[in-house]
Amino acid sequence: MSLAQAGALLTAPGQKFEMDELTIRGVPTRVWKHAPANLALLIQASRAHGGRIFTIHEDERVSFEANFRATAHLAATLREMGVRKGDRVALAMRNLPEWPVIFFAAVSIGAILVPLNAWWTGGELDYALRDSGTRVLFLDGERYDRLQSRLADLPDLDRVVVSRCQGELPEGTGRLEDIVGKPGDWASLPDIAFPADPDLAPEDDATIFYTSGTTGHPKGALGTHRNLATNILSSGYCGARPYLRRGEMPPEPTPKTGLLVIPLFHVTACSASLMGAVAAGHTTIFMRKWDPVAAMAIIERERVNITGGVPTIAWQLLEHPERANYDLSSLEAISYGGAPAAPELVKRIFTEFGALPGSGWGMTETMATVTQHMGEDYLNRPTSAGPPVPVAELKIMDVDGATELPVGEVGELWAKGPMIVKGYWNKPEATADCFRDGWVRTGDLARLDEEGFLFIVDRAKDMIIRGGENIYSSEVEDVLYAHPAVTDAALIGIPHKQLGEEPAAVVHLAPGMAASEAELQAWVRERLAGFKVPVAIRFVTATLPRNANGKILKTELRGLFVDEAAA
Repeated sequence: MSLAQAGALLTAPGQKFEMDELTIRGVPTRVWKHAPANLALLIQASRAHGGRIFTIHEDERVSFEANFRATAHLAATLREMGVRKGDRVALAMRNLPEWPVIFFAAVSIGAILVPLNAWWTGGELDYALRDSGTRVLFLDGERYDRLQSRLADLPDLDRVVVSRCQGELPEGTGRLEDIVGKPGDWASLPDIAFPADPDLAPEDDATIFYTSGTTGHPKGALGTHRNLATNILSSGYCGARPYLRRGEMPPEPTPKTGLLVIPLFHVTACSASLMGAVAAGHTTIFMRKWDPVAAMAIIERERVNITGGVPTIAWQLLEHPERANYDLSSLEAISYGGAPAAPELVKRIFTEFGALPGSGWGMTETMATVTQHMGEDYLNRPTSAGPPVPVAELKIMDVDGATELPVGEVGELWAKGPMIVKGYWNKPEATADCFRDGWVRTGDLARLDEEGFLFIVDRAKDMIIRGGENIYSSEVEDVLYAHPAVTDAALIGIPHKQLGEEPAAVVHLAPGMAASEAELQAWVRERLAGFKVPVAIRFVTATLPRNANGKILKTELRGLFVDEAAA
């Protein structure tokens, strides 16, 4: 069945994925007709999942009912603190059962939840708190220790609430456990009326997610209730489409168990994963820190159906020498984003795990999913990020920002739909530059094929221009990934006196495998034009550094090529 035929059946009037057209900020926009109107309704509906386990963290298991009761009590306390619609409530915490409780308590009363990067330094956290004008801050013990000396100087901050802190807290700093108890206590909390804001509208502000920029200060992307609710239906649609494509009827959704190994302060985890889990009754397992052996033990013990995050995680599961010691047969899907994946990885997930691979494209400014690629479509087009979901639109624009390019040509990717955020918090100039009449300029170089499948070619800023010849880093990285010894690779540009810049690569090899610089250069030369061959290759013992979004921090790798740059 063609994409168009599958889409027509799934979105037909009366169907779960029926669409409507609304005017959003003056722009006609397709929307999912049956998406929750706001996140307060979503968390209230989750109570229907009752005693099913919602989150697992080490030996802590929290049911949907227990999570709902804790959320209701915390929302009521926030109201008592004086938090009102539009106030910013920030959250700096690793993935813990408390995270979704704080998130839904804040957004349900109309506050704007600001998820902060748990990896940030005190200075970076300080910047985001000042920029957002946060009034109430929730921290875990680690983040509190990192930020404690700065809290008194934050001008807008009224309240600080700390979770899982063993030491003494100063007067005026609260403990989350004094409000709702520990996760094991939540099921026995009194059943109180849920204090949701009755006037919450789909376009009301809900979140400020800070972009994962690798230079300068991050920008706060202002998201709405509709932005996050859109992902629920988008993910459901993309899960149903492969069945029709292969000639089968989509089954009724059933709750799954997922191992979430990416942080909730990133839109992929919060918007694309957590929102759908709350709606569908999925169980979400948190790991304190990614470790492939610990992950395999969890997959075996909990019969995990879904995992992923970034391609490196899938590679480490596939390549680990202890893999044969664990039963991973429960895995049904391994999905990831944030970085290109080698076609070989896509095939091996299917052939060795018996799981369907999944990928997609989105960004902080799109609140995650715009395209999604699953199952046979992904196996057949492993270098694509998939087609857009029906409520999204894509176009490829010339560098002038005024001319749309035809099918097959490479230009800047622009995206439109109900998942696009309002703009950047307190940054009108940056908003005007990036957001145009409902479209977001993504900064990605891409092309679309005849069926609408998206192919990301490169970040515009990551394209290397060698003597006037364009080198798309993803093209060379894909070739390096195809080498049997390579599990992680990045291409960067290093300065050159005559040519402007030249390509160089950083590579991480699979355990027990070997390859030399000359061997990999010859491998690339056999498959690509000579000007694309890396002039130097550095080997590192660890996987490449990434930000929370899964994007390789190429600026950190350039220092490995001092000698070549000096030449």
